[in-house]
Amino acid sequence: MSKTIFEHSTAGRKGVTLPKREIDIPVATMFPETMLRTKKARLPEVSELDVMRHYITLSQKNHFIEKGLYPLGSCTMKYNPKLHETLIRDSAFTSLHPYQPEETLQGALELMYELQKDLAEIAGMAGVTLQPSAGAQGEFTGIKIVSAYHKAKGNMHKDTIIIPDSAHGTNPATCSLVGYKTVELASNEKGRCDIAKLRELVNENTAGIMITNPSTLGLFETQIEEIADIIHSVDALMYMDGANLNALLGIVQPGKIGFDLMHFNLHKTFATPHGGGGPGSGPVAVNEKLLPFLPVPVITKDEKGYHLSFANEKTSIGKVHSFYGNFAVIIRAYIYIKMLGAEGLQRVSENAILNANYLMKRLNPYYHIEHQEPCMHEFVMDGTWQKKESGITTLDIAKRLLDKGFHAPTIYFPLIIPEAMMVEPTETESLESLDAFATAMIEIAAECKENPELVKEAPLTTPVRRVDDARAVKMLEPIFPLQD
Repeated sequence: MSKTIFEHSTAGRKGVTLPKREIDIPVATMFPETMLRTKKARLPEVSELDVMRHYITLSQKNHFIEKGLYPLGSCTMKYNPKLHETLIRDSAFTSLHPYQPEETLQGALELMYELQKDLAEIAGMAGVTLQPSAGAQGEFTGIKIVSAYHKAKGNMHKDTIIIPDSAHGTNPATCSLVGYKTVELASNEKGRCDIAKLRELVNENTAGIMITNPSTLGLFETQIEEIADIIHSVDALMYMDGANLNALLGIVQPGKIGFDLMHFNLHKTFATPHGGGGPGSGPVAVNEKLLPFLPVPVITKDEKGYHLSFANEKTSIGKVHSFYGNFAVIIRAYIYIKMLGAEGLQRVSENAILNANYLMKRLNPYYHIEHQEPCMHEFVMDGTWQKKESGITTLDIAKRLLDKGFHAPTIYFPLIIPEAMMVEPTETESLESLDAFATAMIEIAAECKENPELVKEAPLTTPVRRVDDARAVKMLEPIFPLQD
């Protein structure tokens, strides 16, 4: 275990020089007595070099995309081009303030307007809002639009959203938050929506269906146009969760195959950082009939320039975000799309699909895979063979993978596959990287047979060993051992 920053501390050592205060007023006169320290703060005394070495060492204990493949299914943990990071730090962007007069924000508004157009074309939709600041908020915005559409038509009886059992995991919660009941649609033996059961579920109370396409099984819904016909027959709406759009760029436009609206995950598909759980961006695209319900303000263009328009305020669902989304994420996505162009975006999806299928074929002899047909950008294998033969769980396999220098795939999801491992290599990984991951997984499969206790005790080489999950849940109170 490496030393803490406090253990590096040496009395009198300094790594920083603070500027002189502009106004030399005693601190004791600036704050109430109750806010003043009675003794010196217990801070480490270290040099700049000590600080740099300490935090670089800590960073290497984490896993990040620059360190190695990050195969989290349905998360699209791809490499984020560093050119983007350089460009967004330009003072032309960083010095902007949302309360500036509109005429001084024309460049920013033009960028967002153009991104809206690009996303609308990618989706095959009529319009886009960039306001939502995450995928989950994009879902919320989309289902609020569904609700507004039905209220405008007087469809107050429509209170149910159908959700396939292979959908993205946040969908039921989103619908409940908006006030809808949810009904689960089972998958058939091919891992697709069961059309016969869908016909049984659809009625006049159906407000819409929320489909992840490709599904969390990594499979494209080949009957999507038939599904759309069934849903539209009762004036319900087709919603697509865009979590897995990395498989469709330049290949399929959701609006052209029956979807009425969808959300994007800019922080997934368009290569913006996931660091610290965010920030994200979840723009929503809609077809013509849903345009009046988009959040306000809407970015518009006329002969005088670009504007934040409130023209549809009476029909709109209102604002869903302060100001206008996470602007830095929006800029990154704009740069990504413009650099790649239409052909480049299509190649992104083609390579993502190729990489996923390559890994699936390599690992097929060693792990059970329920659906053997070619996948899209991700696939689901499972640890049922290992559990039956050696009592080893998918969690054990994931922990052992840490010892091999790789982050684990998404595990135990989707819920319809026992001991699931959802693998998404993305398009940015090389053949060498894919082979290294495959080799590690094959080695673990062998260890499950030859030395199962080793796998059950993993991880063995990480800074923190296996955590007692039950104990961790119970110990909710933080402990501060360095408090005086």
